[in-house]
Amino acid sequence: MPPNRRLFLKTELEPRLEQARSGQRAVFFVDAAHFVLASFLGWMWCAARLFVRAASGRQRYNVLGAFNAVTHDLIAVTNDTYVTATTVCQLLHQIANLSLDIPITLVMDNARYQRCQLVRDLAAALKIELLFLPSYSPNLNLIERLWKFVKKSVLNSRHQTSFAAFRQTIDQCLKELPSTHRTAIQTLMTLRFQTFEDVSLLAA
Repeated sequence: MPPNRRLFLKTELEPRLEQARSGQRAVFFVDAAHFVLASFLGWMWCAARLFVRAASGRQRYNVLGAFNAVTHDLIAVTNDTYVTATTVCQLLHQIANLSLDIPITLVMDNARYQRCQLVRDLAAALKIELLFLPSYSPNLNLIERLWKFVKKSVLNSRHQTSFAAFRQTIDQCLKELPSTHRTAIQTLMTLRFQTFEDVSLLAA
């Protein structure tokens, strides 16, 4: 891990997570997933040629989520257009409406719609801290694991016949995170982060 990411993990992220574990702070990991309606292919060997249905167009379902690092609650804003600064502001209001009586930190990447002044000003007014990750650090954003879980659980090797069915499938998976998927989420969403140190490299 580059020195700046290692320093961020040690001096910025881990102290806040320790406070979250002790109930002194709420830490949410924030990111947007853009699910595009398509056939998500698996792999198989077959002697005969097979044709796979494909969706027309590129309809996508956007989910801007904030995942609580300790309670594993998910707060989300969804749409089928674009994620913008206004979308982030909607998420900030939803988090503020939780009326938590402890400091709140949102850990997020450096997307322009998150770093813009509109979002910063609203966060300051709502007394929500924005903690921006170092560049190119998806391994430090816990919610990235959640998006991979959703794709693997309900989208991989499946074909949705309509955008409505596609959207409903994703919504149902997110709704069942605290129930049906609870054990898997507890195992997956631990607060241990891959630092990519001492990784063996294969020669070309």
